[in-house]
Amino acid sequence: MANQLAPLFEPYPSEVAAILAGYPQQDGYILTLFRTFANSLRFLRKGVPNLLDRESPLPLRFREIVILRTTANRACEYEWGVHVSIFTKAARFSPEQIAATTSAAIDPALWNETEARLLDVIDALCCKGRLDDALHAGFIADWTKEQQLEIFALCGAYHTVSFVANAARLPGEPFGARFPASA
Repeated sequence: MANQLAPLFEPYPSEVAAILAGYPQQDGYILTLFRTFANSLRFLRKGVPNLLDRESPLPLRFREIVILRTTANRACEYEWGVHVSIFTKAARFSPEQIAATTSAAIDPALWNETEARLLDVIDALCCKGRLDDALHAGFIADWTKEQQLEIFALCGAYHTVSFVANAARLPGEPFGARFPASA
């Protein structure tokens, strides 16, 4: 098991510490996922771009729809739970909407038309890697080119995050939400 991915713990090598210093922290706590990225300096520097910055062309609510649905589709309770715990209040999700991000089928009654279509887009990207003509037409009507690329980047980045967290078998963060029993 010497090659099993696992989070690093302090004291970190100086180069790792310098890079981790730029990652989000809460009272000096660095997420287990980020400490797992630290197994590779290259990955820590370049593997997953930080798409949660204020410069994103997507409002927080839409970014979180993409992240929650992507991580739920990849059965990544670790990352889904982190985002539910940290961002859903600011994104103004109802408890029913949060639970619905893990449902097999989208309930359009819980979402506005654009949000329901975005969830369908994420499902299509996660399952087929492409959009059929009707979904594509709605997607390009809803989003600017810059926003479309951001949605693709978020979906791809959170596939990677899910792969790392799942393969490393990361337990949920102590503050992280858990999938609903119906998931």
